[in-house]
Amino acid sequence: MDFPLPPLEAGADNALALPAHGTTVTAADLQTRLIQAVDGDGPVEIDASQVESVGQAVLQLIVAAKAEADKLGKAFTILNPSTAFTDRVNRCQLAAAVGIDTGELL
Repeated sequence: MDFPLPPLEAGADNALALPAHGTTVTAADLQTRLIQAVDGDGPVEIDASQVESVGQAVLQLIVAAKAEADKLGKAFTILNPSTAFTDRVNRCQLAAAVGIDTGELL
């Protein structure tokens, strides 16, 4: 099964929506979009509001994109993280690495 990411909105060069199910299958497309977002002008914004499940490959890409954005001095924001996204990030102890404040002590 193929789960392509939703198309980028016109004029939202650096904003992208994560798929409901972030798997290894969706990671290749996400990698391309994250590279474009980090290399583009302006801040990097990722909408995680529709995430129902997120796998290791997707989390690794988000961590790498955040690190690269930080290195370049670019703002990196996870917008409206779903409960499922936040729970997975907390379980993996990656809140700081992806740049979200979950309100939990790690």
